[in-house]
Amino acid sequence: MDAPDSSGDLLAHTHRTGTGTLRDLLSELHGRLATMNDGSVATYIPELAKMDADLFAITIVGIDGRVLEVGDAAQLFSLQSMSKPFVFGQALEDHGREHVLGKVNVEPTGEAFNSILLDEQTNRPFNPLVNAGAIATADLIDGRDFPERLTRLLKIFERYTGRTVHFDNSMFYSERATGHRNRAIAHLMRNFGMISDRIDETLDLYFQQCSIQVNCRDLAVMGATLANAGVNPITGEQAIRAEYVKDVLSIMFTCGMYDSAGSWAYGIGLPAKSGVSGGIIAVVPGQFGIGVFSPRIDARGNSARGVAVCRELSQRYGLHVFEAGFRGKTLKEDFEN
Repeated sequence: MDAPDSSGDLLAHTHRTGTGTLRDLLSELHGRLATMNDGSVATYIPELAKMDADLFAITIVGIDGRVLEVGDAAQLFSLQSMSKPFVFGQALEDHGREHVLGKVNVEPTGEAFNSILLDEQTNRPFNPLVNAGAIATADLIDGRDFPERLTRLLKIFERYTGRTVHFDNSMFYSERATGHRNRAIAHLMRNFGMISDRIDETLDLYFQQCSIQVNCRDLAVMGATLANAGVNPITGEQAIRAEYVKDVLSIMFTCGMYDSAGSWAYGIGLPAKSGVSGGIIAVVPGQFGIGVFSPRIDARGNSARGVAVCRELSQRYGLHVFEAGFRGKTLKEDFEN
């Protein structure tokens, strides 16, 4: 493996060392990892069990809007937990830090993502990226009624992806039919005043946000938007106010990869969020977003191939945010399309 480049500029590194273009690297990486069959498709939501386990895509989007992708990049799938940091960001915009942090904490937890436990001292969910915290932030989506709140929910993700997105109704009903544990979590939080009394409506919002359909390019654009101080690099639209980008990236870094968040932060070192549909969004601040999609997930709910892709990119090019010499430079050379 090549030594990390001290500039943190992935494209410049590939050209200077003669290891080939970034397109060559991603094609090689995709071909090699496509034979990796670790993990299995999630089955606890019936609709997820129908996914083709062999689908696989990698996309990188620079903060200047350039796109490089290999594999099944246009294949649609549901956002699942990858939706959580973006709804957290909207809650911050709507209500401010003080109010939001009064409803949900920002501490990592070694508990499972669907744990029914709350913080013993404050009765808050541990963070916005476990199910309890995500339900609490979904409850904070403003609107006069449910249709308006649902419309606002879609608009959040349309600003990040730069295109019209839709709910997968089959996935929504599948989530809703099997969401008994989430209902228990919601009622427990209502008991402590962490969410409002519109429990069923908020749960439907939460199930709907998890069912939003995206593709691998969308994941990378969403990541690039966060890398670009909240400005979508494709459309130029401000998806989230710059002052709240650090909140979202911080929580992704510490809590984004289920209960392997610590080992991810230590070994890969990028703000990221995974989903049980097989997607991973990773962010190299000031440079680009990485999207990976492969439905085979490991025992902790993360895409096995996705983790392998991000680990190799991070280690080969010194992308860990605490890498000695990392400066977060923007991409200087063109993607080869």
